[in-house]
Amino acid sequence: MGKRQSRPWIVSDELWSLIEPLLPEPPPKQVEGRPRVPDRQALCGILFVLHTGIQWEYLPQELGFGSGMTCWRRLAAWNEAGVWDQLHQLLLNKLRSKNQLDWSRAVIDSSHVRAARRGPKADPVRSTAHARAASTTSSPTARASRSRCR
Repeated sequence: MGKRQSRPWIVSDELWSLIEPLLPEPPPKQVEGRPRVPDRQALCGILFVLHTGIQWEYLPQELGFGSGMTCWRRLAAWNEAGVWDQLHQLLLNKLRSKNQLDWSRAVIDSSHVRAARRGPKADPVRSTAHARAASTTSSPTARASRSRCR
């Protein structure tokens, strides 16, 4: 939302104002210890890991996001609470209300939208449903084998 940043893991005040109400209340502390990393900092750590591809355990402590394990746990808890689905819907509604959705670049696949019904019935004469397709990845002949062992 707003101007594109050179550090996309920094959450703007505008975006944070949309995300914060969706986050579940933190559970009560079981034991005394270090204070809880604020949610906004943990979110920035999550975005840093997702943007850079760094492994969770290598998240630099100097950045102030908390440990990689803290960020990973927070991501898992928020995922379980449905935060990402709610945020997705909220942002879609916000963009839709401002007529800012560009559907020309939209992609739908079966991982996001369930098929409404089966396709047309296949012609039994032309159907290959019961015939096994030829493999394109391996060959039963020794000549085509990539293994040097024979």
